[in-house]
Amino acid sequence: MSGEERRKTRILLADGHYIVRQGIRRIFEAEPDMEVVGEANDGKEAVKLAHQLKPDVVLMEAQISKLDSIEVTKQVKAGHPEGRVLILTASEEDEYIIGLIASGASGYLLKSACGEELVQAIRSVRAGDFVCGEALAQKLFRRASRLPVAVNPAEHLTSRELEVLKLTADGMTNQAIASHLGIGERTVRQHLMNIYSKAGVTSRTEAVSKALREGWIHLQSD
Repeated sequence: MSGEERRKTRILLADGHYIVRQGIRRIFEAEPDMEVVGEANDGKEAVKLAHQLKPDVVLMEAQISKLDSIEVTKQVKAGHPEGRVLILTASEEDEYIIGLIASGASGYLLKSACGEELVQAIRSVRAGDFVCGEALAQKLFRRASRLPVAVNPAEHLTSRELEVLKLTADGMTNQAIASHLGIGERTVRQHLMNIYSKAGVTSRTEAVSKALREGWIHLQSD
């Protein structure tokens, strides 16, 4: 296998409509850094193939049959925690998106998105970013950042690591966090690596998701 092939993002498509899967497949086949490694027609098949194929990203429709997308996400992450899950949806309901975050999804993209947006979203979640609409992202980050972080003592996060985690949940980049705290970007990256190690995660998205699940960060209504 060549170095170029090893760098490709391996994608599993999960959608109940064959013609939709084929259209999305053609978009990815035109990208030299992406390949579709499997297709699932329903939620149960998506979980099975995700565990078998170990894709980098599972792209799944929100209304997948047999299991809802939140349950599929939970089961995919349980058996393939390093994989990312991106949801294609027509809904931007706050509680649904919060449920996705809590289940471990790396975000969502509206079905009205163009091919270029879809490709960029795949690259973003592969890099560990959370993808969602700008308005909703601002609302979620604003709600999260207003509240204190309550750490699980078992995780042994330092006060500085808590600060970095909270600013990460606020949507700040490493550069912005470094500027805000008056430290170097390398130090921010080291704090993040410490957080990942202690929390048993591998990305910013998973760290924030676990913080939400474990109650380290609590969302409240505006």
